[in-house]
Amino acid sequence: MKTLYFICFLLIFSVGASAQQKVRYGLEKNVSYYDEATVRGNAYIRERCRLDLYYPVNRKKFPAVVWFHGGGLTGGDKELPEALLRQGIAVIGVGYRLSPKASGEEIIRDAAAAVAWAFRNISRFGGSDSLIFVSGHSAGAYLGMMLTLDRSYLRQHDLEADRIAGLIPFSGQAITHFTIRKEKGMKDTQALVDKFAPLYHARGDAPPMLLITGNRELEMLGRYEENAYLERMMKLNGHKETQLLELDGYGHNMAYPAFPLLLNEVRRITRRLGYPAP
Repeated sequence: MKTLYFICFLLIFSVGASAQQKVRYGLEKNVSYYDEATVRGNAYIRERCRLDLYYPVNRKKFPAVVWFHGGGLTGGDKELPEALLRQGIAVIGVGYRLSPKASGEEIIRDAAAAVAWAFRNISRFGGSDSLIFVSGHSAGAYLGMMLTLDRSYLRQHDLEADRIAGLIPFSGQAITHFTIRKEKGMKDTQALVDKFAPLYHARGDAPPMLLITGNRELEMLGRYEENAYLERMMKLNGHKETQLLELDGYGHNMAYPAFPLLLNEVRRITRRLGYPAP
């Protein structure tokens, strides 16, 4: 009987593995997410404001994760994290302008334009605009937090931020980003909470939020504590779906162990919204 159970297990596993192998993926590279009128005459926008789209070509109504790279708003380039590939989802790796060539506000506007592109175009590739998730690491996480919590950025594209299915930032800055503070002549250790701080826009009716940071003693400056305060203020504002996870043993470069948590959250929300989980 044990042999029969083992054979059945092998058959089920092999069928599941075979089904997974049948998923095929496409890649669209260097897609401009601004319209031609915006790009015309601005070589820097044309160069930086592009995205790569990786997506299942033989699946429908799949989720999409918009991923913003880190780099302190001063460096980095669009990326498709390996841990998110071949997972039955679309991944949209976004490039954006960088400081000092662009201001912090212009960079947030770039991020919002990329998310707006995702909402308006993902269905053309088979995905669902009800399953747009926003994520990123460090500066990229900050951008996602800003465009989700401050509704004004997506409203410039006639979109409501609350349509985002879930926000999952990795070690994002909850106070005003240090590069924006530097623009004001402030030091890294001088805190500021103004309109460029996700914390300033804490609200009870935001999309679900899973905040992930490294260990508080290993993280950059007070990154864990910033996220802990954001979690508390979200809950005090009546938000029912804010969760903070602290990854022990990891510092600011905590993306590797966080990716499975992101995927679990995407699957959880996808199922809750009535779609088959990837």
